[in-house]
Amino acid sequence: ATSAKQVLFPFDKQTETSEITVSKTPHSRRPVPAAKAQAATLEPQTTSPSAPDPADAFGATVGQMVTAMSALSLPFKALADVQSGYLEQATALWNQSLERLQHPSDASAPAAVLKDRRFAAQEWASNPAAAYTAQMYLLNAKTLTHLADQLEGDEKTKQRVRFAVQQWVDAVAPSNYLALNPEAQRKALETRGESITHGLQLLLQDVQKGHLSQTDESVFEVGKNVATTEGAVVYENELFQLIEYKAKAGPQAKVYERPMLFVPPCINKFYILDLQPDNSLIRYTAEQGHRVFVISWRNPDESLAHTSWDDYIEKAVIRAIEVVQDITGQVDEDNSVNTLGFCVGGTLLATALAVLAARGKKPAASMTLLTTFLDFSSTGVMDIFIDETMVQMREMTLGAQSPKGGGLLKGQELASTFSALRPNDLVWNYVVGNYLKGETPPPFDLLYWNSDSTNLPGPMFCWYLRNTYLENKLAKPGALTVCGEPLALQAIDTPAYLYASREDHIVPWDAAYRSTQVLKGKKRFVVGASGHIAGVINPPSKNKRCYWTGSASAYPENANTWFDKAQEQPGSWWSDWQAWLKPYAGKPIAAPKTYGSKKYKAIEAAPGRYVKERA
Repeated sequence: ATSAKQVLFPFDKQTETSEITVSKTPHSRRPVPAAKAQAATLEPQTTSPSAPDPADAFGATVGQMVTAMSALSLPFKALADVQSGYLEQATALWNQSLERLQHPSDASAPAAVLKDRRFAAQEWASNPAAAYTAQMYLLNAKTLTHLADQLEGDEKTKQRVRFAVQQWVDAVAPSNYLALNPEAQRKALETRGESITHGLQLLLQDVQKGHLSQTDESVFEVGKNVATTEGAVVYENELFQLIEYKAKAGPQAKVYERPMLFVPPCINKFYILDLQPDNSLIRYTAEQGHRVFVISWRNPDESLAHTSWDDYIEKAVIRAIEVVQDITGQVDEDNSVNTLGFCVGGTLLATALAVLAARGKKPAASMTLLTTFLDFSSTGVMDIFIDETMVQMREMTLGAQSPKGGGLLKGQELASTFSALRPNDLVWNYVVGNYLKGETPPPFDLLYWNSDSTNLPGPMFCWYLRNTYLENKLAKPGALTVCGEPLALQAIDTPAYLYASREDHIVPWDAAYRSTQVLKGKKRFVVGASGHIAGVINPPSKNKRCYWTGSASAYPENANTWFDKAQEQPGSWWSDWQAWLKPYAGKPIAAPKTYGSKKYKAIEAAPGRYVKERA
């Protein structure tokens, strides 16, 4: 039950009801008793009205949640149509199964029906009972999903019902249970029970690790066979280490004048950009002649539980820009650093550049944003998790107003959330393979990185949730004050390269496109094939996938209008990005012979200590 709750509502371990409300209306107060109201009219008002009681506000939003749920309805005609269709198809399947029992030699009969890859093995088709079970499951799943689609009421509440139904449907698939999975049963017989024994061992190991293994984690070690690009840590504070990578100078021992600073997401570790030599964006950028610096975020522990969003901007991103400028001899110079932000790292980078713009500083010669939200008006499937109730609950338990003044969002909660978005691929696929079949998952560097989760400071996380996902204030000029400055992303006139992945379920490509409407400077928008990670990590040497480009001057408000006129290009977007970046890189200069500078000396070899800290 606990596991199911974490999958359905992974953001909240405190209450099951706090995930369902959809209202964003102002909080209402409890009615004032008549006696108190009369007394209030007789006494002079000497103090300002008190702030709303968090308990009152939370109670109001829970009440709104209950109202939204109770308002859902299923039209009688839709229910009748679904029932009649279900009975007709269920009867046909039953008759088909009886016929197969009478003619057992016709083993291929259900093959055309069992197209789902979970039931692709021959054991499902050749066993009449298993085939019937799978077919009835698929019919039930289709019917339940259709019923959820027919609900009438608040749209966000309907989306949550659909999500919950889909989670339940995926969880009860007969392939997930040894007693109903003929493929796993056959393997148990062939191995004389060894597959079951090994599966139980893998289950025990995962229980001890606290997460479901998606790859053979024993094969990888950070700094040994992932995150191996040569470099050194040249600066560190309590939030991050700054890594400088060895310049890959050409025959003339030259590098570009302007350095490149990468800001990776703080909800993951930076080495997604440096998995292996042949798919490392860090190595590739250095090989193109850029002097590359990368922020390696610290994995927060209790000592950082009070850290705020402002701290991540001022003490991390802005500080990293200043150190890079200092090391390269361009202190406080405008247009002195090229910058790149990935996912939440892009949101942090843009926020930092807007803060600096408010201070009259414009250090970035260019800004590259990969799968990044700036406008959070439509966040795709993530929107179903976030509402006023959930944010209030997080603020009361982890935020600055919590009893302890802060807490940690554990990395495993975030990992569970993202896995729940694709449960068949990222959960049940491994349950069947690891535990029912006793198969150790194959080594895969990307999935090893995915399992290397990170914590987040509660106050920083709560600020991010409320002001971006919930209230979408980041893109509104003057709606927020960050690091003491009124924020306006529109003040960033730096040339921008904006990349989105077409099949991204975390940052939908059309949501990333909205950045073209926020940023006012020159920009180039590119859409790559595949998803949030695979679309980004697509080196030219692989010659895989494709990307779409359009006019650099015409960005209509509607993303699909832009895409209809875009041109498909074969291969990797990396080459397109490098061609765009070259004019902003500056003139060639002699490559540095050492890391850092006299002021910022090398502390330790890359990838440094921080990235090796486990959540």
